[in-house]
Amino acid sequence: MLIDLHTHTQPKSDDSLLSPTELALKAKQAGFDAICVTEHDWFWAQDTADKLSKELDFLILPGIEMNTEDGHMLVFGITEFVFGMHHTDFLRDIVTKKGGFMILAHPYRHRYYSDEDVEAKAEEVCKRPIFKMVDTIETFNGRAKEKQNLFSQALGRKLGWQGIGGSDAHFPRDVPSCATRFERKIHNVAELIQELKAGRYQPVDLRKK
Repeated sequence: MLIDLHTHTQPKSDDSLLSPTELALKAKQAGFDAICVTEHDWFWAQDTADKLSKELDFLILPGIEMNTEDGHMLVFGITEFVFGMHHTDFLRDIVTKKGGFMILAHPYRHRYYSDEDVEAKAEEVCKRPIFKMVDTIETFNGRAKEKQNLFSQALGRKLGWQGIGGSDAHFPRDVPSCATRFERKIHNVAELIQELKAGRYQPVDLRKK
């Protein structure tokens, strides 16, 4: 089952030019089985996602991309904002209590420079405390530069995580790009979290044949 775990739509993500319907139809046409809408610091209501899923005959799963002091976190399993969530340890506690899943998106994308050695930089940052607070990282990001993704993948290897893939879609051209392929059928957020925790998935770059 092919799912894009990282997407943004307007107007809830104000830097996106994709409507939810446009994104879903484009993903469906590209052969995806589902998308996760992960707006910046904003929660989709489950009934809104369910309604659009039914209208389009295409699975839409709500999540969020939370901006924290340690970077952007893709989170599944929480449904409302609680003051303090922009602190990573506070967010981690809530995700744990709710039985959710927390992913560091495009790790260090704006702190990794193309002239730096991929393996050396990954070795430098892999011991940082943030990696004890997340469940995995995004190793394939559709909007990251190639060397940024190579760094993320090297970081994943150091941590023993294969990581997830997502388009980070903001524009029509962003789909299809990167995604995550799951071994089992997923029907809802609870099953998505179950499969993520079980590790029955792998990230894919759909631009590479």
